[in-house]
Amino acid sequence: MGVYQAMALRIGFAYNEKPAEEEEPPSSASHDRFAEWDDPTTIAAVARALGLVGIVIPLEADQEFPHRLRDARPDIVFNIAEGLHGPNREAHVPAICEFYGIPYSGSDPLTLALGLDKERTKEVLAARGIRTPRWTVAGGSAGGLNGRRLRFPVIVKPLFEGSSKGIDSGSLRWDRKSTLERVRWVVEGYDQPALVEEFLPGREFTVAVLGNGPGARVLPPVEIRFDSLPEGAPPLYGWEAKWLWDTPEAPLSIFECPAPLDAGLLAAIENATLGAFHALGCRDWARIDLRLDAIGEPHVLEVNPLPGILPDPRQNSCFPKAARAAGLGYDEMILAVLDAGLRRLGMGGVGAAAGGVGDSAASGATSAEAERTAPWQGQIAPAAAGSLASCPGPIAPAAAGSVAPCPGPIAPAAAGSVAPCPGPIAPAAAGSVAP
Repeated sequence: MGVYQAMALRIGFAYNEKPAEEEEPPSSASHDRFAEWDDPTTIAAVARALGLVGIVIPLEADQEFPHRLRDARPDIVFNIAEGLHGPNREAHVPAICEFYGIPYSGSDPLTLALGLDKERTKEVLAARGIRTPRWTVAGGSAGGLNGRRLRFPVIVKPLFEGSSKGIDSGSLRWDRKSTLERVRWVVEGYDQPALVEEFLPGREFTVAVLGNGPGARVLPPVEIRFDSLPEGAPPLYGWEAKWLWDTPEAPLSIFECPAPLDAGLLAAIENATLGAFHALGCRDWARIDLRLDAIGEPHVLEVNPLPGILPDPRQNSCFPKAARAAGLGYDEMILAVLDAGLRRLGMGGVGAAAGGVGDSAASGATSAEAERTAPWQGQIAPAAAGSLASCPGPIAPAAAGSVAPCPGPIAPAAAGSVAPCPGPIAPAAAGSVAP
């Protein structure tokens, strides 16, 4: 089995492995603590792909991570660690990497912290003139709905969660009283405020992005087909659809990729996607969730700088599904993310990293590293030159007037209050709003 010579790229691989008891999806707010973490199959698949171009040094992102990172000092850290504690948990690994001066893949601590904070994400989007549904924050220190005029129905979500935690059939609310009941459920179950957001009636998409700057590429959009949900289920992709109704034994046919889109709508979705990617400062990769309003305009719901990447094609994992539609296998997708990070850092890309191959006897790696990485190593199979060509090219900036105008700076909220939503959505018609 081939491994790299002494000058091979040493890739630290930062991850959080889901505990064995969490391999089956939890069913309540008190038991989904590790839902964002990756299972052993995903971790092994990513490590195997990275092993095609370097020596992989596993760095589980637990309390010993800072010490292991300091001692290993890899050339680059490939980061998929979600963290555990606090609303800035996704920023912990890159912040520690920066403390030690070690390069890493993916977005920086600020972007990762913004992406997990749904209100701050929406404030940035609105300030950049990118459509996002009207919202408020309620519960805990944020108080009630504070007289905000939101059109029902609304969707109620935990403010600082991912992986559809706290989003299920009960999240969709049709009046003020039931909305406040759901806000209390979020506060009690997740110990955080709730985002209350107008629910848009149109189609929903999730769109993967690879690359950086003008070279960032939008992969084929994935549409979420709500007609595949059980009868009577609301049209939202929540906890049940992601973890309970969709199983390897009986998968839901809930995704269509590439989504059937006319040229105009495709361009609008791509522009909104790239606008959100750049507005939050995403790097190397991300996935953007969007939904259409009643007149067919795309609005950004969330920005995911650490997208899920389940390797099994039978599982409904959107980023790998979009990559396959663009002609990228799983290994190629992982290496494309690594390549984007290496090039952004001026490290020459994956091709430069794959500079030479020797057998294990000739390897310059230490025996401890070889033993640690051997199960993940494989022969080099670099992607052919131009293998990303099937991905769409960079999206041109939107023409003047094609996005909603920037509403200007956001005024700070008074202590204990909620800043008014500056979003570009027109006020609801009289009689259609909450009291």
